[in-house]
Amino acid sequence: MTSVLIVDDQDLVRAGIRTLLSADPQIDVVGEAADGRSGLRLARQYRPDVVLMDIRMPVLDGLAATAAIRADAGLAATRVLILTTFDDDEDIIEAVSLGAAGYLLKDTPSDELRRAVLTTAAGGNLLSPTVTRRVMERLAAAPRPARPDPRLAVLTERERAVLARVGLGETNDEIGRALFISPATARTYVSRLLAKLNARDRTALAVIAHRAGLSEPPDDS
Repeated sequence: MTSVLIVDDQDLVRAGIRTLLSADPQIDVVGEAADGRSGLRLARQYRPDVVLMDIRMPVLDGLAATAAIRADAGLAATRVLILTTFDDDEDIIEAVSLGAAGYLLKDTPSDELRRAVLTTAAGGNLLSPTVTRRVMERLAAAPRPARPDPRLAVLTERERAVLARVGLGETNDEIGRALFISPATARTYVSRLLAKLNARDRTALAVIAHRAGLSEPPDDS
């Protein structure tokens, strides 16, 4: 059973999400909160598998609450899935940087939201390729100086190539086609990167790639 905490400042929205999620026998909604501070308190109380977090809220916003959850050692197993009406690049970048496992909009179809919760609880990330690519294109259009990351010194050239493509939001199939390897091999490389870079998920790898200046895939010719 996947336990979920809903954090949103609108009563009707919380009620709707609870009803939607409760239709899945694999999901148990353990609590609701109307602001980030209350959400953080309930997260520490219930230690849910997933926190569905809105962004714009009183008292403590969703980004600050996400940062607090990710910094709490007692909530290491809790994953945050942003669910908001705000399709804003800066919010998406900030959410990913703070450790959110995904970013969805409130117009997400019901079945997709339920699947997203279960996927997030299982360790997956839900920053859609469309959103990822849009954000990465925005970063590429206004590049910032790369920050040297000593962790990258342990990577092989092929691992760096895979990391760069993860940073572009590519799937294992797309990485495989670009680097002339199978999707299974691409998945193996991604697993190695997660271990070597101590990253939570592909989203965290994407942030590492862009902070290191790997905004373009390397030339493998």
